[in-house]
Amino acid sequence: MSAALVKELRERTGLGLLECKKALAEAGGDVDAAIEALRKSSGMKAAKKAGRTAADGVVAIQTAPDGSFGAMIEINSETDFVARDENFLTFVHSVLAKAFAQRISDVTTLAEGETEEARQALVQKIGENISVRRVATHEADAGVIGGYVHGNNRIAVLVSLKGGSEELARDVAMHVAAVNPQVVSPDDMPQELVAKEREIYAAQAQDSGKPPEIVEKMIDGRIRKFLSENSLTEQAFVKDPDLTVGKLVAQAEAEILGFTRFEVGEGIEVEKVDFAAEVAAQLGS
Repeated sequence: MSAALVKELRERTGLGLLECKKALAEAGGDVDAAIEALRKSSGMKAAKKAGRTAADGVVAIQTAPDGSFGAMIEINSETDFVARDENFLTFVHSVLAKAFAQRISDVTTLAEGETEEARQALVQKIGENISVRRVATHEADAGVIGGYVHGNNRIAVLVSLKGGSEELARDVAMHVAAVNPQVVSPDDMPQELVAKEREIYAAQAQDSGKPPEIVEKMIDGRIRKFLSENSLTEQAFVKDPDLTVGKLVAQAEAEILGFTRFEVGEGIEVEKVDFAAEVAAQLGS
């Protein structure tokens, strides 16, 4: 079966990779026929719930005792009630342990096999859609990995340092969790994003009535501010605003190699239902 067909069937049913492959094989590659067959099986019991948006959940981190490796995952549920459920959290910890032990950085690989079987069983048990959304791993090369999970288990960060200590890496991770920088340093900011910001600032400055050379300086100043506010090394450290994160790390003769920040549900569009309008429509019909 082609990857495109498997992907389509997964998106339309919410079922696992292996189950979709098997259904497509039995249906001769016909997606609609595969869906019809799956509707007749118990597997679609979970798929019906897969149509609902899972935008709640938790993030979790595991790092090696020597700071050489770290894994981070996000697993979603539909409600925060389920996100606190013991069965759900047990599933989260098992998936994290798999990602850590096997050093898995691909979510499709992480979500297949026994993980998918356990997910489907959990969906059947608790009655909500559950999604293994994403995974990230960091490996230290002559440095350390530090992690931080905010108290509500909704924001987590992994940081890679060259040199330094786990304590320093954790402090930087805590800062990233709180301030949410886009890149490590100004040089890492994508040029297309800088160009877009410049275009916006230029449009805003058109009506200032100032000479072109002054306008250009204003735009340059706005760009510098944009880069400073969104670059980790240029931001004021949350624990000591008189010190930038870049200087904090430099004082320890270390270097920030990278970071990954997960926040539960970010980027997921949640359909907002106007229940009053829905009831009115039903009464009207």
